[in-house]
Amino acid sequence: MPLTDAFDPDRVQALAREVLSTEARAIDALVQRVGAPVVEACRLCLESRGRLVVLGMGKSGHIGGKIAATLASTGTPAFFVNAGEASHGDLGMITGEDVVLMVSNSGETPEIIAILPMIKRLGVATIGLTGRPDSTLARAATVNLDVSVDQEACPLNLAPTASTTATLAMGDALAVALLTSRGFTVEDFARSHPGGMLGRRLLLTVGELMHTGDQVPRVAPEATASEGLLEMTRRGLGMTAIVDADGTVLGIFTDGDLRRALDRRIDVHQARMGELMTTGCRTIGPEALAAAAVEVMQTHKINALLVVDDAHRLIGALNVHDLMRAGVM
Repeated sequence: MPLTDAFDPDRVQALAREVLSTEARAIDALVQRVGAPVVEACRLCLESRGRLVVLGMGKSGHIGGKIAATLASTGTPAFFVNAGEASHGDLGMITGEDVVLMVSNSGETPEIIAILPMIKRLGVATIGLTGRPDSTLARAATVNLDVSVDQEACPLNLAPTASTTATLAMGDALAVALLTSRGFTVEDFARSHPGGMLGRRLLLTVGELMHTGDQVPRVAPEATASEGLLEMTRRGLGMTAIVDADGTVLGIFTDGDLRRALDRRIDVHQARMGELMTTGCRTIGPEALAAAAVEVMQTHKINALLVVDDAHRLIGALNVHDLMRAGVM
């Protein structure tokens, strides 16, 4: 559809700024309402032996789904139930040990009001998240969190905009308060997000990524440089370890060592790896986090690490490409 003469770029920018300003004011107003109800809502959730069940419909339902997802990923077992489906069987998902969080800007959503008696019959604690403190839902809830706004950001004051933003912000406030109260840690978050970058950085260990067995390049110190180069080529890690008869790491020979050897015009058929290797090379244990391997490589500007056991015997190797493929860096 072609643009009409009514399209005014300056007007568009002004409207966008006004929407953001209106929603910012709505959130700012919530700060003054944080008090005993929020504390009581947190207490109910912390004392519950079940889950936090979030109910909602329409736009409030979408916001409720996001709140449930945030809660679940930050240490509070939670899930979302569509209020319309609840009266057709999904109410059975709620147990007497749960807490129910009901999201409704009007506080009069028919689908929620219709199932209120059944929820009350279960004897569960309820939290209202409403924009009308005098509504049916707000009065029926064990505790109500007031998320009312003076006006919507919609110029018609009709489309849920500032109200949904305020509701989402209060949900985030509740989730973070619970996170802190539970002592939820970065490691806990990672366990809830194993597929994300943070999860991989905090959960994957060197032992899970390293090359092992015949994949690990190694030669004896008596091997010639040409034999060392053949080993490097076969294993494709850009380096080889130099080990003694017991497998103890004596040093490492890398592409950089090769360039330095060639600059010195070393005879690769006569020179021994024990003469060319870099001693005191950086190593790491298999139990170390992959993120620690990244830090070692970046700090010392190296592209590969030998993995050793407590006796400094070679058990594996990994390079920067292994870490990149794993999504750790």
